[in-house]
Amino acid sequence: MSKVEYFLLTRVLLHFEKRANNIVSDISAAAFSDDGSLWIGSDEMVGVERLSPTGCHSYGKHQRFLLKDYIELLDDDEIDIEGMDFAGGYLWLTGSHSTKRKKPKGKDLETDLERLATITTDLNRFILARIPVVNGELIKSCVPVEGETLTAASLQIIDQRNLLFEALKEDVHLKPFITGGIPSKDNGLDVEGLAMASNNRLFLGLRGPVLRGWAMILEIQVTEFEPGVLVLQEMTDKGAKYKKHFLNLNGLGIRELCLQGEDLIILAGPTMDLEGEMQVFRWKNALDASGDSIHEQDKDSLFPLFDLPFTVGFDHAEGLALYSCWGEKNSLMVFYDSPRDRRLPEDKQILVDVFQI
Repeated sequence: MSKVEYFLLTRVLLHFEKRANNIVSDISAAAFSDDGSLWIGSDEMVGVERLSPTGCHSYGKHQRFLLKDYIELLDDDEIDIEGMDFAGGYLWLTGSHSTKRKKPKGKDLETDLERLATITTDLNRFILARIPVVNGELIKSCVPVEGETLTAASLQIIDQRNLLFEALKEDVHLKPFITGGIPSKDNGLDVEGLAMASNNRLFLGLRGPVLRGWAMILEIQVTEFEPGVLVLQEMTDKGAKYKKHFLNLNGLGIRELCLQGEDLIILAGPTMDLEGEMQVFRWKNALDASGDSIHEQDKDSLFPLFDLPFTVGFDHAEGLALYSCWGEKNSLMVFYDSPRDRRLPEDKQILVDVFQI
């Protein structure tokens, strides 16, 4: 795997105020809304954070929004937000749709062995939702001056899982990983990326499973069945509710997606709980894929843009967002969890990177 050099354009300062330590160390997703607000998701929270521009390449004026005020949650556990995007007046977000294996704590051998054998489920991880954004505020429902009513909604829940998960349980590629009880970070099902196209068409990146080195992107289309409830539309002549796109990303899984025109920008990293290099890829004309597809790397279709700087134990890239560095959205903002100390200039602050693409 040949290295592709990155070009760092600048760094942007994010300043939080509430429970900042839990946020700056666990950023997992981000998106800009049309009003310039920066929305941040964490894999340890039950809400989203909004930051507003405060100067040259800096964001602050932190405000938190609890998702239970806009959509129905399944319990009080974390949502594990792993993908966010903004489109059509809505902030879209997805949970990981995964189970997890408990970590040993190092207190005693018997307890740690038991924890490593225990797989748990946080029900809020099975949420895919949209929430209207009006003047930098999340709104449960509103009627714009022109256009259709905007309404917060989630993908329909059945037996404490959503329609997508229920469909994937029967998928020829994913069924062994779901019904076999394989958790995330063990190459089990783990949604870690969301990009929203027109007509309620969504791309969902999978950190896992990676099948013989092939990463997977799911493509779905949703429609509002009733106020607050989204359902899957049929996407093919055979009545399939989703498409699958397999990509050669050098054996890496998908950590985040963002859409630039007709292309998908893909953040790729190790699927399991490993330290390893991460790469950013471009999948050209991704919106043109008419059915299930397989994509080898090619200079005209799928290729690496750059390798991210790598430090063992720190700066795990988790979020992407297009950023207007000098008046054009020709750059990419990258967000990290487990940041190094030098990314934290002061209390409640973190520096994120902006790269040329």
